[in-house]
Amino acid sequence: MTDDQSQPLISEISKHSLDPRAESPQRRSKIAKVNDDNIAVEVVEEEEQKESVTRPMNPNPRLQRYLIAIEYIGTRFAGAQQQTNCRTVVGVLEEAFQKFVGQPVSIFCSSRTDAGVHALSNVCHVDVERISKRKPGEVLPPHEPLVVQRAVNHFLQKNGGDIMVIDIRRVPADFHARYKAQERTYFYRLLSGPKWASSFEKDRAWHVPESLDLPAMQKACNVLVGRHDFSSFRAAACQANSPIRTLEELNVTEVVSTPYFPSISERLRSNSVMEDPTVSLGSDTDHSHTSLTSNEGKSDGTNGEACQDFGLRRKHRCFVVTARARSFLYHQVRLLVGVLKAVGAGDLTVPDVERILEAKSITAASPMAPACGLYLGHVKYDLPPET
Repeated sequence: MTDDQSQPLISEISKHSLDPRAESPQRRSKIAKVNDDNIAVEVVEEEEQKESVTRPMNPNPRLQRYLIAIEYIGTRFAGAQQQTNCRTVVGVLEEAFQKFVGQPVSIFCSSRTDAGVHALSNVCHVDVERISKRKPGEVLPPHEPLVVQRAVNHFLQKNGGDIMVIDIRRVPADFHARYKAQERTYFYRLLSGPKWASSFEKDRAWHVPESLDLPAMQKACNVLVGRHDFSSFRAAACQANSPIRTLEELNVTEVVSTPYFPSISERLRSNSVMEDPTVSLGSDTDHSHTSLTSNEGKSDGTNGEACQDFGLRRKHRCFVVTARARSFLYHQVRLLVGVLKAVGAGDLTVPDVERILEAKSITAASPMAPACGLYLGHVKYDLPPET
């Protein structure tokens, strides 16, 4: 189970078998009726014109399972899992697919992220039955993956534009996005600095006013990485059978705060390289702590030169926590980040982290990090040859 996945749920198999949509009668696609969606309509019509002439009638449903990778900004979603009267990732995605194929579909995610959690790449699977809109009841060969991606993204962009299909492929009918996942990678972004966080970072990272000690956080990671009983990093609502998990990777890295724009010296040096290719860009491109957090040419404010710095925002230090494992307990990553932040701020020591881990109780852990800084980064599979 993943960090946001171990919640009470109806069995997906039962859900699919009981869902009337899974056995819905063949219906004519409604996509042709959407007059302002000409792009998707033209793609489907062009395919059918090429194939319907020689295509025999097939009375049996013909489903193709697609594996789709999606990115989304979690701010406006009540989570990935379908919920009543809430805007969810699965709900929006199913709606886009229905507009494309003309009938309901059921989508299953590899990771059920919480409200506010983002995804650079979450993976789902969906079964699509391609019914001819020219000849109702005629089942055609499956759409090419690129056709599905373009059409579904067309409808997603009209529904907020905060979710997109970034990759897609055909897989066998028994390939399950959740159960076939071999490894999941999460990232967590922290901004450190006393000033207010930039408006561009709103709901994209956890801003902490304290200065964070990177070496101390890295030492704490060494305590937590590996196979342990993570009961102290397991939310009370977790439904996993065992608290034992193996953290393959846990580390903290300082990175460039985004959005990043070149400084004056970088621009001048870039111009120098254009004039003389033998000139090196030098150390400015390594984005060291000094260049990241200081305003270039900072004046002491005692003369008129300070005016040139007016309106320049002082950048925060940006840290990314990476957690990689086959599966995670509910809220495990955010609880881990909460402890690492406390170590970086000096509220906890490395021995304290050892004590928390050995306590095997959620009450021993530090407050959980907020959802806004968490990103599902990658889901790894051993993919079969494309069908």
